[in-house]
Parts: sequence; C-alpha cells; structure tokens
Amino acid sequence: MLAINDVSKIYGGRNATSVLRNITLSIETGAFCALTGSSGSGKTTLMNLIGLLDKPTAGEIEIAGMKTSGLSTDAAADIRNRMIGFVFQSFHLLPRYTALDNVALPLVYRGIGKRRRRAMAADALNRVGLAERMLYRPDELSGGQRQRVAIARALVDDPILLLADEPTGNLDSETAAEILSLFLQLNAALGLTVLLVTHDPTIAARCPRRIVMRDGKVLDDNSATLKSVETA
Repeated sequence: MLAINDVSKIYGGRNATSVLRNITLSIETGAFCALTGSSGSGKTTLMNLIGLLDKPTAGEIEIAGMKTSGLSTDAAADIRNRMIGFVFQSFHLLPRYTALDNVALPLVYRGIGKRRRRAMAADALNRVGLAERMLYRPDELSGGQRQRVAIARALVDDPILLLADEPTGNLDSETAAEILSLFLQLNAALGLTVLLVTHDPTIAARCPRRIVMRDGKVLDDNSATLKSVETA
C-alpha cells in the first residue's frame, strides 16, 4: 500500500537543515501504525510527505503502487482528495456549520449533489457514533465529539489511507483512549490503512506496529520483531 524508498528532506539553502535522512519503510494494506518519537524527530514532516502536502528532497514515495515524486500540484491534490483522509490535533471544524455539513464539506469539491453528500456525511457520522449529534454545531459538542466529527469528515470519501497527526493531543486521557479505540475499530471494520503520529507512549503502545523516529531517522520498527516471532 505504502512504500517509502530512501526518502530525505532538507530545508533551507546555505544553512540547510536535514529533517529526514534516508527513510525506507513499507506499510501493508490494512496496517495500523504509530509513528512516534520526541519533538523534532521528523515524524510530522514524514507524514506531510506521505500525505502529499510536501515533496521529498530525494527518494520516492509510492501509494498503492503509484510513484508520487513526479506528480504535478494538481495531480497530487487529486490523489489527496480521492485516496487520503486527514485528522489533525486541532479539529479544523467550521463553527457555523453543523456536524453534518462539516463532514459533507469535502464532497462539495468533488461536485457531489447536496442530497447525496448529506446522505454520505450522515453515514460517516453513524460510523463514529454521532448519528444523534449530526445537527449540532462544534460549540455544542465535547472535545471528543468534535474529534469524531473530524474523523467522520476524513472517512466520508472512502479513502484507502488515513493519516492522523496527534489526534488525541487536545483530549484528556480517558477521551484519548476512546478515540484510539475508535481508530482501531475503523481499521478492523473497514480494512483502512492507518498511520497515526503521536508523542504519547501510552497511545503508541496500543498500536499494532510502532515506528520510532529520532533525529530524522527510523530508530526502531517493531514490525521486524513481529515478523521474527511469526516465523519462529
């Protein structure tokens, strides 16, 4: 599903900063991975490259067998819209819109009619347990409920890859655990590939695969341990 081949990212000119250094990873379809590490380790930069929000300085990222390094801006945007869902620490909900209309918003840009996009948004909200809150506005919802709306919005167009950047960072520990459980349920039910960026070791520990980054490199990837146990 996702192949990252010798990817590096350098920012700046004369005083250039190397943020990622020769990253190589393979993530299978339906995998659930935590990308973790301390602040400045490069995890969010790597997620931005995978999400086609930025381009690597060197190397190649393939999504579903498609090489992305040579894509135009418009082609990259098309793949993001069709194949990738995003969830962020800040919910990025429009305050004047209901949960239903916030979730339906990405479908406007796909040219989908109002009746159909509202039906699709209602289905996505039902998946995250908010069927009874779809006509509420963000200020009428708790933090956990707002994040569920954001997750529903990421799911509404049936992406094959879900990228979540610190999705529990603004939540208390109990709500954070509930949101992670929702991600795990969606991963199992939909076969959705999930890459979750977190600095929280408690959240990372519950993820089936944990990729640890430090100083722009992969320090540890427990998939190697899992494979050795399976073949023992």
